[in-house]
Amino acid sequence: MKKIFSYSLLIVLSLFIFSCDKGLEELNKNKTSPTSVDPVFLLNNAVINSSFPVKSLVFDVGIVQQMVSPNGGVLAGANFNQDSRDVTTAPIWAVYYQNVIKYTADVIQNTKSIPARSNLYNMARIYQAYSFMILTDEYGDIPFTEAGAGYFSQILLPKYDAQQAIYTKLIQELTEASTALNAAGTIETSDVLYSGNITKWKKFGYSLLLRTGMRLSKADAVKAQATVAAAFAAGVIIDNADNAYIRHDANYTQPIGGTLNGSEAANFYLAKPFVDQLKNTNDPRLSAIAIRYVGATSGNGQTVAVGSTNAAQQIGMPMGKDNGTIVAQATADGLTSFYDYSQADRRRILKTTSPVFLVSAAQTNLLLAEARFRGWITAGTSAQYFSDGIKAHMDQMVTYDAGAAVAAGARDTYVAANPLGAGTELNQINTQYWIASFLNGPEAFANFRRSGFPALTANPYGQPNNPDVPNGTFIRRLTYPTTELSVNTSNVNAAIATQGADKLSTKIWWDKP
Repeated sequence: MKKIFSYSLLIVLSLFIFSCDKGLEELNKNKTSPTSVDPVFLLNNAVINSSFPVKSLVFDVGIVQQMVSPNGGVLAGANFNQDSRDVTTAPIWAVYYQNVIKYTADVIQNTKSIPARSNLYNMARIYQAYSFMILTDEYGDIPFTEAGAGYFSQILLPKYDAQQAIYTKLIQELTEASTALNAAGTIETSDVLYSGNITKWKKFGYSLLLRTGMRLSKADAVKAQATVAAAFAAGVIIDNADNAYIRHDANYTQPIGGTLNGSEAANFYLAKPFVDQLKNTNDPRLSAIAIRYVGATSGNGQTVAVGSTNAAQQIGMPMGKDNGTIVAQATADGLTSFYDYSQADRRRILKTTSPVFLVSAAQTNLLLAEARFRGWITAGTSAQYFSDGIKAHMDQMVTYDAGAAVAAGARDTYVAANPLGAGTELNQINTQYWIASFLNGPEAFANFRRSGFPALTANPYGQPNNPDVPNGTFIRRLTYPTTELSVNTSNVNAAIATQGADKLSTKIWWDKP
C-alpha cells in the first residue's frame, strides 16, 4: 500500500512540475531583443565607419602637403617622414578591415542567394570594392580573397593578394555589380548613402570604375583605356547632386573634425605649398577653407575675435619643421608664433558634423579631362571637363557650411582666368584634382603618386639620415600594422617577399615612373 501511495505521489508531483514548466520557454524569451539584423543596416555601418580616420590626416594629407603638424608623438608621420605603425592612433587598416570589410562581407554573404535583395547585394559589392581600393592603394598587397571570411569560413589568418590581381577583380566587381543594379527591384530606402536610389548607385559604381581605370594609366595603359571608356559610356557622376558623401551628426561625428575640435585643435596647420597654390592664383577657395588667428601665441589665443579668412592674410606652414625649428621660422615669416599660421577652419569645413566626400563630380570631371586629353574617350573636350571640375568643387564648398560657400561670380572669374593650357594639361588637371581632393587624404595621396602632380618638393625633414625615405623622395605607401607582423606572420612575410621591403619608400604595383 505504501508503494502504491509513493508511486501515486511521484506521478502527481511530476505532473505538477510539468505544468509549472509549461510556458516557461516562451516566458524566458526576450521579445524586445532582435535575433537578426536587416543587412541594409550592416551596409550603413560600413558606410558610416569608412570616414577617414585621424591617421589619414597624419599621413595622407601630410604627404601631399595640404596640412602638417610641427609636433611629434602620436602626430608623427608625414611631418617627419617617420614610420609610426606602433602609434595607437587607429590606421586605415584596422578601421577598414574591422568596421567596413567585415560588414560588407556579411551583407554579401547574407543576400547573395535572395533575389528580392539583389540590389542590396550589389550595393554591398560596390562599397566593398571601394573600401578594398583604398586599402590596396595605401598598403599595396593586402588580404583580399580571404578577407572578411573569419565568421563564415573560419579563415582567421587570410593570405595576401597581389595588387595587380586585386585591381583585375575590382574592375570585375564594379562592372558586374553596377550593371546588375535594377530600378525595378527592391529599393533599399534605408540606405544612408543614396536612400536606395539606383541611378545614383550606378553612377557611384561606374565613377569608381573610372577611378580604377585611371589608376592604371602607367601600369597597364591598354586595360586603363578600356576600363575608362566602359565607365564613361555607362554614366558617371558629373553633377554635385550625385556626389557620394557621408553625412555626420551629433551621434556619428566626423573623425578628423572631432580631433581638430578637441585635443589637437592647435596642432595642425595648412601647409605652405597648398596655401601658396591657392593664394598665387587668386583662388576663392582659400577664403572658404582657411582661417588665420592673427597674433595668436597659444592655442587658447586662437579665438573667433582674431580669426581672419581674408585670403591675403593667409600664411602656410613650411614643410620640414618640428616644434623647435618652427619657432624661428615663424619669426622669419613675421608671425608672433607658430600658432599664427593658417589652419583649415574647424568652425566651417572641419566641424564635428562636416561631411566626408568619397567620390565627387569635381574629381570625376577632372579624371574625364585627363581621359579626353589621352584620347581614351571621344566625347566633350578636356578644357570643358577641366572647367566643370573646378566649378563643381567650388560649388561643393557650401555643403560644409554656408560660411564656406564660394560666390558664383568669384568662381567664374577664377575659371576664366585659369583655362587649360597647351603643354601643361596633366600638371593643371592633376593640380586641380589635388585641390578638389582636399580632406580626402587617401585619394589625394593615390592620385599624386599616379600622376606625379602637383610638382611638390619632397619634405626635407631628416631625410639625409633616413634609411626609409631617402633624401629628395616621398613616402610611397604605408607599412603593415604590427598586429599583422606578429599574428599573420607567414602571410605578411610572403607579401613582403614579392612586393618589396615593408618600408614607407617601397612602391606599390601601379606606382610607376
